[in-house]
Amino acid sequence: MGGLTSEVLSSTIGEIYDCALNPAGWTDVLTRITQTIDAAYTTIALASATDNRGRFAAQSPWDPAQMRTLQEDYDFDQIPGLKAAVDGDIDRPLTTLSTMSEAELEQTPFFQNWARPQGLREGCMTKFVHTADRIGLLGCTIGMNRGIITVEEQRFLALLSPHLRRASLIGDLLDHARVVASLYREALDNLAVPIVLTGADGTILYANASAEVMLSAKSPILSRNGVLHVQNAVVGRALLDAIAGASNADTSLGARGIGLPISGIDQAPAVAYVLPLTDGTARAAFRPACAAIFISTTTSASPLPEAVLTTLFNLTPAEARVLLRIGSGLTPSKSALSLGISESTLKTHLRRIFAKTGTARQADLVKLVANIGTPLAASVPPAHKLAPSV
Repeated sequence: MGGLTSEVLSSTIGEIYDCALNPAGWTDVLTRITQTIDAAYTTIALASATDNRGRFAAQSPWDPAQMRTLQEDYDFDQIPGLKAAVDGDIDRPLTTLSTMSEAELEQTPFFQNWARPQGLREGCMTKFVHTADRIGLLGCTIGMNRGIITVEEQRFLALLSPHLRRASLIGDLLDHARVVASLYREALDNLAVPIVLTGADGTILYANASAEVMLSAKSPILSRNGVLHVQNAVVGRALLDAIAGASNADTSLGARGIGLPISGIDQAPAVAYVLPLTDGTARAAFRPACAAIFISTTTSASPLPEAVLTTLFNLTPAEARVLLRIGSGLTPSKSALSLGISESTLKTHLRRIFAKTGTARQADLVKLVANIGTPLAASVPPAHKLAPSV
């Protein structure tokens, strides 16, 4: 579609990041996404993985009575494509018609009783968050008056996904009632979450009181010649790369700087999230800083191990799963068996993993995984009902 331009992508991402500081903006962002991909409506939910209590939820305008019916009357397994999206890879849009034929969809009670009467055709769901306690989905639903969701539209949603993840996780750390509308820096000192503002090269320009405690203790963050560092060299490089990326256009940051595990060996778990501070946005109140680094010490909020590895080394989800098993000491044959793939496929993944991580042997991968530490020992939580889309 002609509306899916780089300018539209960049400005939409900027609006998403502003929502980390002002959650009231989510409705406008979802309305813009709806208009951009010619959808009927768009929903977003960050829900508890254990009790299904939403941390935040928003939608573009749609019949509120019908949305209540959708959320109250249809269980997780009754929404076509929902389970597949939750069980699937993060940042990978999944359309309803990629999981079943249109004829099969039209035979479901959900379609006959809810979607068809409203003139809806299919949905596309993108899992943008999956941590030990949270699952996030972006759902876009289209009407019968248009064709199926295109590859270009799916790519647009995939590009938005890591930015949605960063904004939602940072927003979850903030006590928005204590962040004044003017967003002056003085507000940061009243926040419990540690926040560091840096220049493009990682130079520390400001640290709130909570972050100063960490810097003084040199754990999990420290200052070297005024530049922000962490104990783990691999993670430290990734953090500085993310900060440098934050100083450029929002679109260039991507998945870098989302949920970086910054605690050292035998230290309490800590995770860093990098928020770009761009001119011409609400975040510009913090300039001349180029990036804000938010630090979470909530263990349950740590990203899943696959997400950590994809962030650190630009791995695909399949490569991350292989690295986790090989890095835990499993033999290639046992790793292939546990993943349900052939040994030749596993070896292909391994060659790419060695190239991306700068290693050459399985022993190197075992050491790499051990050095990263928390949260690579996390397990995937069960899927639960979320605020859904068609």
